[in-house]
Amino acid sequence: MARTNRFGITAVSIAAALALAACNPAAPSGGGASPAGSGGSGSFSKDLSGSLKTSGYNPSDEVGKSRSDLATKAVAPATVTMDTTNFDAQKFAAQAASGQVPDLIQVDRSMVPTLADKGLIQPLDSCYSLWGVTPDQQYYPAAVKSVTFNGKVYGVPQFFQTSMLIADKDVMQSAGVSVDQLDTSKPDEIVAAAQKMYKASGGKPSVIGFDPDLPGSADLWLQVFGGQSMDDKGKPTLDSGQNVTALTWMKKLMDAQGGFASIKSFKDSMDVFGNQNQYVKHEVGAQTWAQWYINVLSNTKDSVHVVGAPIKTHDGKSIGYAGGTALAVPTAAKNPSAACAWAIKATSLDAWKAAGDARAETVKQKNSINTGLFTGSPAADKAVRDAHVGSSGNADFDQLISTSYSTLENTATFGSSPAGQSIKDALSNAVAVALSGEKDPSTALKDAQDTAMRAWQQTSLGKNG
Repeated sequence: MARTNRFGITAVSIAAALALAACNPAAPSGGGASPAGSGGSGSFSKDLSGSLKTSGYNPSDEVGKSRSDLATKAVAPATVTMDTTNFDAQKFAAQAASGQVPDLIQVDRSMVPTLADKGLIQPLDSCYSLWGVTPDQQYYPAAVKSVTFNGKVYGVPQFFQTSMLIADKDVMQSAGVSVDQLDTSKPDEIVAAAQKMYKASGGKPSVIGFDPDLPGSADLWLQVFGGQSMDDKGKPTLDSGQNVTALTWMKKLMDAQGGFASIKSFKDSMDVFGNQNQYVKHEVGAQTWAQWYINVLSNTKDSVHVVGAPIKTHDGKSIGYAGGTALAVPTAAKNPSAACAWAIKATSLDAWKAAGDARAETVKQKNSINTGLFTGSPAADKAVRDAHVGSSGNADFDQLISTSYSTLENTATFGSSPAGQSIKDALSNAVAVALSGEKDPSTALKDAQDTAMRAWQQTSLGKNG
């Protein structure tokens, strides 16, 4: 299971999005903005009125509701109507064909460049300027980069929940493994530690020594080894030497623990979100998790003994890798000004402070642990931490939380490409066939590169070289 992002968009949905341009009369070829005066002109105003229709944003918890309430109040007298179901590209295609798109959508950030390339969403640079927001200052630069296409910003980022290692201290102690041996800048030591912690019964794993979350977190591990899935322009680079080295290590790590298939089968049986999770039952030595899993684990805080460690690149630097969602304004939106205002207000410092206050009240009611909010905004992260994150009385969780915040010092993300989902899919397939032994890592990545390049060549950037 991929754990770094709870808001994954399926390949089918992305494929449907790629076909939208043919259905959308407001979407010009090559990702350009619509003519001046139309709904997609990129022109925004503070004079708000009418109805604002959103899609994909679901204020189902206290964090979402508090932000939504603040933003909705801020755009009055405009009224807000929400479709709270997850964004669906096929549904969006039908809406675009009928000229009835929402005014504001919430999508996975990796999808933003694809929609921008097809002219389905409009640039927000003038939206940011109108409200006095500098994106690289308001949000983590890595998050802004992921929603930037052809030099323009097309989304408003929210959340940046970085990955880290969460390890079971009891499993480690039993195997004679220290936290220092979970240093991912030393890949051979990770394999050795995994072998020490790994256990099998009846030919099947009973304890996974080290779980790198494959194929879901494959791009993270490429970056650990100095590689990447794409270059700065978004062009695929899957078959680079660093990537081959990374995938070769991934296979070595899996083979040292009984092989990918048996590990995956064992993981599928784990009660990841329940009271008998893998840390309660001591079924794992160390796993790759996004920051949000600390909240899940806190439900069993009295039954687990855990320690956190940052993920480090080969040069010894911690890497704060994350995905997330973004708010975007469709090109054919009928009320882009209200959409712009709502998105800016929902990700403002005041909104995140309100969300932090609401989360703190929930934590108090549940007698839980406040792990903070990883909002996508450095100022908001600090404000919530300063106001609400202190000693919890549980040293293990205090250390986990402190480690999670340390990962924000050097943020990274998948990147920005109009062929982003195709690159992700190609990488995932390459990892699966390499780990299964169907292909060697070099061949798997070469084939993946060929597949991703075909998708790249269909984009406006690819067609222009």
